[in-house]
Amino acid sequence: MNGVSEEETHTRLTAWVRGRVQGVGFRWWTRSRALELGLVGSASNLADGRVEVIAEGSRDHCQRLLSALRSGESPGSVEHVAERWSDPKGGLRGFVER
Repeated sequence: MNGVSEEETHTRLTAWVRGRVQGVGFRWWTRSRALELGLVGSASNLADGRVEVIAEGSRDHCQRLLSALRSGESPGSVEHVAERWSDPKGGLRGFVER
């Protein structure tokens, strides 16, 4: 081990979810999954019909959220999830729906 476990490495996940994901409880469901994982961030409706999910926390927990978004267990119907990983920006509290 190099002294820093995978779970201690904090990161920022930005995911754009395309499909029938607005008006079906998708953001609420995403918020619930994120809070269970101890993540902070937001789930926001975009004008083009997608939902943008921003989550910060351990890489492992962000990866689990991404897997949940792709699992087919969410409300609505997910066609595609695009992802971007970056350094955490901080300053986020809780997980909000926008």
